Parts: sequence; C-alpha cells; structure tokens
Amino acid sequence: MKKVNVTRRIFVDLKEQSLKLFFQEDIVREFEISTSKFGPGQEKGSFKTPTGHHIIRAKIGAGAPSNAIFKGRRWIGDTYPQDGKENLEEDYILARILWLSGLERGINRLGNVDTMQRYIYIHGSPDKTFIGQPSSIGCIRMRPSDVMELFDLIEVGDRVQIV
Repeated sequence: MKKVNVTRRIFVDLKEQSLKLFFQEDIVREFEISTSKFGPGQEKGSFKTPTGHHIIRAKIGAGAPSNAIFKGRRWIGDTYPQDGKENLEEDYILARILWLSGLERGINRLGNVDTMQRYIYIHGSPDKTFIGQPSSIGCIRMRPSDVMELFDLIEVGDRVQIV
C-alpha cells in the first residue's frame, strides 16, 4: 500500500451532504453527494454510512465509460441507459469506485464494524438519483462526472474523514 498522503485528503459532511477535497489546508474541489437514508452508523447490515477516519483502499474502474455499471467491483460490460428508462429503485454503482477502509479499530475497522468488509464505497450513481440528500444504503454516492473527476485527483492511501 502507498504511503498515506496527509496533504491531500477528503472530508465528507453528512449533514451538508458534501464532499470536500483538500490539498494542504485549501479546499480545491467540493461536490454534492448522497449518503445513507438510514443515517450514520458502523455495524454490518445496518445500511448506514460509517463515520470516522478512513483511507482509499482501492481505485476501481479506470478507463471504463462514464456510465459503466459495476457489480461486485467489476464492470459488467453494460452501461447505464441514457434514454430515461432506468430503474431508480436499484442501487446502481456507476463510473468509478473508491473503496474505503477504516483506520479506527473497533469503530470502523475489524469485527462487526469493518468499513472495508461492509463494501462501503464512494461511487457514481445515476444523475437522476437524489444527490444532495440522504438516499443511499451506506455508500457515498456522487454524479458519475464528479466521481470520475475525484478519481483522477486522489490516490490509494489518501485519507477520508466522514463526520
């Protein structure tokens, strides 16, 4: 794993439904997001967004189309329909995946609270989903174009704080 870069970090604000990318102490980019409709929480099976300190464990999807559909962290070779006939009830994972891993033992790492084992990602979601308000089932959703931009600006090992 790469050395953690403390000068570049991501800050996720659950109340504001925002994700801020920092370089040093400066906000260089801010995105509207969607976190869990069940609120914050750590436990497996809770469908809640975990809080605390994390790192980007893996970046998945480089080179895939902006509307690529992922299942099991793999592009299935299909793309999300652009004709308005999508099923918004399904929790689509589109464009890119940033897989999170907790850093705080007993809070978001290991045991029944392990963020990585819960498959918590920052990922793309259809543009028509409820970005800007809690509506996910644990992950941090972004517009596909936004997650692709973030994907190119960060590295594996970068810190992510969720509050």
